[in-house]
Amino acid sequence: MKIIKNEELKSVQGPEDWFTGSVRIDPLFQQKEVTKAAGALVTFEAGARTAWHTHPAGQTLIIQSGFGWVQKEGGPIEEVRPGDIVWFEPDEKHWHGASPDKAMSHIAIQEEVDGDVVTWMEKVSDEQYSSK
Repeated sequence: MKIIKNEELKSVQGPEDWFTGSVRIDPLFQQKEVTKAAGALVTFEAGARTAWHTHPAGQTLIIQSGFGWVQKEGGPIEEVRPGDIVWFEPDEKHWHGASPDKAMSHIAIQEEVDGDVVTWMEKVSDEQYSSK
């Protein structure tokens, strides 16, 4: 058994290349030699969002607080609230973030495949974001 103390896991700002707006990432667990999954609590301030991206093994989001939006390529922007669970298929291009007027936090879980966890792409434009 190993206990990782809260204070050992430092909060970091979401990198500007991958996010629009103010985003905080709090690591929860990292992959280990015998497991492939990692998870983080990601908090998006109102209007903040990820860039378009894919995950080779898919991604699960567990909405914790607030009011957010998610979208897969070619689909409509969908609303998400606390308790909702979102599954993105492997290699499905998507983005997720807060709604324009309310922050949102989710737990993001994804797995590594052949050393890859995520492929970041172009940012979601203001026009795409406001198309809801």
